[in-house]
Amino acid sequence: MMMSNDTGENLYTHIRVWASATAFIILLFFNLVINWTIVTEDRLRNHARFVLVFHLLFSALIYFAVCFIFYLQIDLDVTMDASTCVALITILTTSASNILFTITAMALDRYFAICFPLKYSGNYFKLWPWCLGILTWGLASIIPLTLFPKEDNATTHSGNCRREKLKGGEVHKILLISLCTVLILYSYVRILCEGRRLGVLNRRNRAGCKTIALHGAQLAVYIIPNFINFVLHVLKNKKVIAIETKDRSAVITFVFFSLAQCIAPIVYGLRKEELLEHLCHRYPCLSCRLKSILEWTVNVTHPHHCPQQRERRMTSETLLSRETSQTTV
Repeated sequence: MMMSNDTGENLYTHIRVWASATAFIILLFFNLVINWTIVTEDRLRNHARFVLVFHLLFSALIYFAVCFIFYLQIDLDVTMDASTCVALITILTTSASNILFTITAMALDRYFAICFPLKYSGNYFKLWPWCLGILTWGLASIIPLTLFPKEDNATTHSGNCRREKLKGGEVHKILLISLCTVLILYSYVRILCEGRRLGVLNRRNRAGCKTIALHGAQLAVYIIPNFINFVLHVLKNKKVIAIETKDRSAVITFVFFSLAQCIAPIVYGLRKEELLEHLCHRYPCLSCRLKSILEWTVNVTHPHHCPQQRERRMTSETLLSRETSQTTV
């Protein structure tokens, strides 16, 4: 039985509201726990990989908070003035762009730390990771200006702030995302090559490869939905699929990847042993639960994991998790 367009659109908007709210609540809790630990611990807040986790969690929190507000006002059919609508769209696009730039910076940071350890460990002043975050936010703030040209007065003052306002510049969006994807792939290919050259990554030592694959998957959940939406957009324009099919596929993609995107930086952060150690000291009541989450991710990626193998696994995981000074050995 086919739903009417209005009924289907209202249902999809309602689903997006709940998906955004769920992701926001999860991220709010872990922003308070993880980001507060990073900021208050001197060793963590001066290390690029933890600062980038901070920026990723914070950007995702802003994105899903604004996403929730945006879809909620659509669901409630709120009349909104033009300046408020422009502000919502600008913040939404800026935070989404900053997530893209941050995960690109994370991949490049690991690339330089592993392939150029001596240059990476020196020549940087103490606050450079935070300056990098300011730079990504600055670049992200330019994106809305280039994607959404100034609208005519009739459209701007219509009183409705709908999803149509987000549409535009599809080709520019996919080119930017493709460029960042190429940089991320290049970084991980070079990391794998460097690991093989050092003899750390080989067929007998699969843990290192699986760790890199997990990190790559955690970054991919932010990129893949953009390509899916672009393909759906092209297929709809060429009338290969109906609008109803496109909207249904888009909302399924949104729900699945929204949950994946809110979980990915949390898992990424909890797999950092230094961060997990500080979290357990600061929040002992959460230590068992956090460790169980970490062990679950290890069991998923390493099905034959045994505690006795931990020291041998640490050799391969050095490439992505330990201090730069130890990586250079």
